[in-house]
Amino acid sequence: MAALYKELQPIDSYKIRLPQPFSDYDRQLLTLFYQPLIGSGAMSLFMTLWADAERGDEHEYNHYHLMNILTLPLGPVFEARISLEAIGILRSYLKVDGETRSFIYELLPPLDAKAFFTDPLLSTFLFSKIGEQAYRNLRTRFAIGVEMSKEYSEVSRTFLDVYKPTSNGYSIESVEDKEIVGRIEADGIPFDKSGFDFDLLQSGLSEQMVPQSALASVSKEIIAKLAFLYSLTPLDMQKVVMMALDSDMQLPEARLRKSAIDFYKMSISKEAPVLQKVFMQTAATSESTGTISRDDELINYLDNTPPLDMLRDLNGKEPMSVDVQLAEKLVNTHELPIGVVNVLMQYVHIRNDGKITNNYVERIASHWMNKKVKTAREAMEFSRTEHDKYMQWKNEGQKPAAQKRYTNTREEKVPEWFFKKEEVQAVTTKKSTFDVEEERRKLLEELGVSGNGVK
Repeated sequence: MAALYKELQPIDSYKIRLPQPFSDYDRQLLTLFYQPLIGSGAMSLFMTLWADAERGDEHEYNHYHLMNILTLPLGPVFEARISLEAIGILRSYLKVDGETRSFIYELLPPLDAKAFFTDPLLSTFLFSKIGEQAYRNLRTRFAIGVEMSKEYSEVSRTFLDVYKPTSNGYSIESVEDKEIVGRIEADGIPFDKSGFDFDLLQSGLSEQMVPQSALASVSKEIIAKLAFLYSLTPLDMQKVVMMALDSDMQLPEARLRKSAIDFYKMSISKEAPVLQKVFMQTAATSESTGTISRDDELINYLDNTPPLDMLRDLNGKEPMSVDVQLAEKLVNTHELPIGVVNVLMQYVHIRNDGKITNNYVERIASHWMNKKVKTAREAMEFSRTEHDKYMQWKNEGQKPAAQKRYTNTREEKVPEWFFKKEEVQAVTTKKSTFDVEEERRKLLEELGVSGNGVK
């Protein structure tokens, strides 16, 4: 699995495509059927995209916009997106132009209640999430219909009873120059059926046992879904198919589904199968031990935490609005990556006695933009190597009186990531200072000469 920064960055732009308006019925389906499957985070993302799409224009956003609205780091936003893709209500399209990435998110309508409950994966997934009683209640709610009394007979007129064609001298061909797109029907979850061996399934079913016409009457996707859901091999599915044949040697889909359930209960487990999410973001690990190092954990935090949350963690309270606006300006206007902005704000906050001044921040930001700093790791290295220069810039921006007042009054705090580097450099410098004397002493001892030159 690719690292998150290769999949998505906060500065990546996106547009939303809503092929058709959604109805209140769609909202009910999304809330009652899909939300238990994808979770509140993914549902919030869908609703946010839906609300933005209803503006009616092709407005372009960046993903920092989503992070702010959902109050989530980039990682959970990305996981919410792929949950919507997997369940079949979002399609994502990517365009890469040099170092710039842009997306189009197309919102799709949910399956209607009948199609949802007849899909073996979705119905079983929902059953495992909400339990038997809630599942039954939901089915009952959408199965309710008004019984028509047999005392009534239909008297509705047909179209031909009411209308008849006449000629008015105009041709309709002149206004049919563009194709009209009708309502897009939901396709359901995207499912790859190529993983199931249909040739092996058919090879064990002779024409006498199962007519080919009967097997062809059931879609391959349903067969593959049932095999996937109940962990059945092609040989198992041969038995399921033979169990499902009716007296007319036909293979109704409902009987096939019931036979798969019965075979699963007899051969595998009495408990209903549970679908588990297997997609996981890859975290940076140490090559030697395979564990996440503290540096990598810090880098992951800086690269994926919104500056608002980082400032809140840094201050231990709500940050000033001017600091938040400055951070957002760096992200949205200057398109600096979030990790770079977080390192910059941390560095200035601690090196400038808890104050984040616009001129100082923007001067360093301009330097990093010219040097094409793209990641938090690179920003940290620049903070270390260019530290003396940045401190000179800070002193240049201070008044002499203020500069004198803060000179040598207390030891200056530094971020942990900066301190460890400085500590190593300090030890190295100290060691290099005494290396010559130490080597001289050792040499004199080997020669049997004391420190004053006497043997």
